[in-house]
Parts: sequence; structure tokens; C-alpha cells
Amino acid sequence: MIGIAYAMGAGGQGGTAPGGEYHFIILMAAIFAIFYFLLIRPQQKRQKAVKDMLGSLGHGDMVVTVGGLHGKVTGITDAIVTVEIADKVRVKVSKNHIATVTQKAPKE
Repeated sequence: MIGIAYAMGAGGQGGTAPGGEYHFIILMAAIFAIFYFLLIRPQQKRQKAVKDMLGSLGHGDMVVTVGGLHGKVTGITDAIVTVEIADKVRVKVSKNHIATVTQKAPKE
């Protein structure tokens, strides 16, 4: 008899605590907030910085490509940047493959 009463549990509830659904929703919201502030938001800031850098690219800027080529910008179109990597040696690179601008051209 005592074993049966013990197995029924206190109050005869089905195993869920009152307000258990709310705890789950709060937990999921907290996890989403952590992901947003640690992963999504910094990535959006990096993308904006790269977009601004590519938008301000100009003739005479010294750049480094994703492939590691260092050179001077000699021509720009919407999608292609011409980079001079040595005297009279120019390569065309996709604008999206410019990694960094190492030195801006002097203002005239």
C-alpha cells in the first residue's frame, strides 16, 4: 500500500510544474538573445564595414586581395577592380575579393 501511494506523487499531478511552459519560452528567448548579441549583430557590423570599405575604394588606394596580392588600384567598375601589382603588370580582381585597403590615396 505504501508503495502505491508513493508512486502516485504529491498532489497527483502529471509531472509538469505549474508555469513550466513559461519557463521554456523564457529560456528560448534568452538563448535567442545570446545568439543575437554574440553572433548575428557582430556579423552584421562586419558586413557593413566591408560594404563601406568597398564603397569608398578609389584610384591610387593600396589594397590587399583575398588571395594575398598587394597592389595599387588603377581602375574601378561596378564589379571589377584593376590592381597594378608591379610596373606595367595589372590584374583584374572581383570587387568582392578585396580584403583590405592598406593605404588610401592622398587627397588632391
